[in-house]
Amino acid sequence: MLLRVYQKVQMPSREQLHGEIILLWLFMVIVIRNNKESTGMIYEAIKKLVKYGLDTGLITEYDKIYATNQILEVMGLDEYEEPAEEPGDIDLEAVLKELLDYAHETGVLAEDSIVYRDLFDTKLMNCLMPRPSEVVAKFWDIYNHKSPKDATEYYYKLSQDSDYIRRYRIARDMKWTTDTKYGTLDITVNLSKPEKDPKAIAAAKLMKQSGYPKCQLCMENEGYAGRANHPARNNHRIIPITVNGSPWGFQYSPYVYYNEHCIVFNGKHTPMKIDRAAFVKLFDFVKMFPHYFLGSNADLPIVGGSILTHDHFQGGNYTFAMAKAPIEKYFTVPGFEDVEAGIVKWPMSVIRTRAKDPERLIELGDKVLGCWREYTDEAAFIFAETDGEPHNTITPIARKNGEMYELDLVLRNNITTEEFPMGVYHPHQELHHIKKENIGLIEVMGLAVLPSRLKGELAKLAEYIVSGRDIRSDEEIEKHADWVEGFLPKYPSVTAENVDEILKKEVGLVFEKVLEDAGVYKFTPEGREAFARFLHAAGFQEK
Repeated sequence: MLLRVYQKVQMPSREQLHGEIILLWLFMVIVIRNNKESTGMIYEAIKKLVKYGLDTGLITEYDKIYATNQILEVMGLDEYEEPAEEPGDIDLEAVLKELLDYAHETGVLAEDSIVYRDLFDTKLMNCLMPRPSEVVAKFWDIYNHKSPKDATEYYYKLSQDSDYIRRYRIARDMKWTTDTKYGTLDITVNLSKPEKDPKAIAAAKLMKQSGYPKCQLCMENEGYAGRANHPARNNHRIIPITVNGSPWGFQYSPYVYYNEHCIVFNGKHTPMKIDRAAFVKLFDFVKMFPHYFLGSNADLPIVGGSILTHDHFQGGNYTFAMAKAPIEKYFTVPGFEDVEAGIVKWPMSVIRTRAKDPERLIELGDKVLGCWREYTDEAAFIFAETDGEPHNTITPIARKNGEMYELDLVLRNNITTEEFPMGVYHPHQELHHIKKENIGLIEVMGLAVLPSRLKGELAKLAEYIVSGRDIRSDEEIEKHADWVEGFLPKYPSVTAENVDEILKKEVGLVFEKVLEDAGVYKFTPEGREAFARFLHAAGFQEK
């Protein structure tokens, strides 16, 4: 039996065998050549990344070999031959992409998704980072020997150069301004914050819930490698400061919505609270950095920010429309004759107080807060509490303007009803197609942070409007139909050339209405009368 099988098997001829050997040899040559080319290219990418570190000042010549070896370790390489050719201008995003692609091809980066790529490239950037002590020492040296402004400029540049703030992503955000009766509002469609892919979401659900760091604002984030449900912060550096006699941290937001968008946060994981101490903290910071404003989200759900579990503020080197808005009506307060006070011409309900001594603003702010916490005016639908749940709080913003300090007190109320389950003083339902989320500090001041979905939706709307197609026929954009039908008659001619500008303008006007909805006292004679009633109750007198 075996003999018969053997006899049927044809041995390859000498010619066939020779041909197969040649093909195998050619295949091996190609593989070796490709590997050499691939290795050469990755060496070039490593050299570029190191040069980027040198060019930006993240590292010096003394750090060059060390940084190279650190990168090799992250990339899973144990050999390196420095390319002879010197690279020109460095495109950081392109270099990181090259390194990430190679890491995935070689199995060092197992998951090729935005979440895991971000975790990996942050580890790469940390190879170029100075230690926290070096950053802190340099910051305070500049602060003490030059100026607070020079110190923050150094730190902001470092936060960008390190890729903690990803410049190339921020640049993709849609940004424009819209003129309204309250001033020029800032509009941004945020595209820089990456959306998690389904695999990462699934992995996060399966992961053991960690209490370290307790949240994304904790000190323990500095240098943390991250995980599927927590961003990497290997390249993150924090400036320690003292606020109200306790240790706090100063950093920038990785998703900067405006110039030098910073976060000031408690060294301990403790809940947010608006009280006298909050006003003290605001001015402690502004006195340290007089070119920055600093404000706080409110401390109640709906009218508060996204993180209420950790005491923090937001600030920066930017002048918002609200800060530019004039006082429409002045008041005096007995015992505070040295303080200017009045109602600001703004859709939200804002009391502006001004004085040379910030301590006076703290005292008056505490007086207003105490009165507002307990204030009820049924005629104006203002209730201090219902069923034991408090509703009144304040969004405060502090700044220095010339020789004067200013404290803006924005009155907030989070009451809900059957008609407005998401909040009476919240964007109403007809505006949710544009803005449904909470109105926090940044929006209060006049900058709309709108969801990324709007980029695609506005582009499609433009196509449908110009072509005359039925907006209601498309599931993605049908929610915008009433809005479009409402504003189109204002424009005698809508073309492919002007439709984008029209849509941007109308989105800005929707944001104006959003702010009006969020104001507890409306910009009407009745609303201003009700606003005055509260001020009288708080001891204010009309000038």
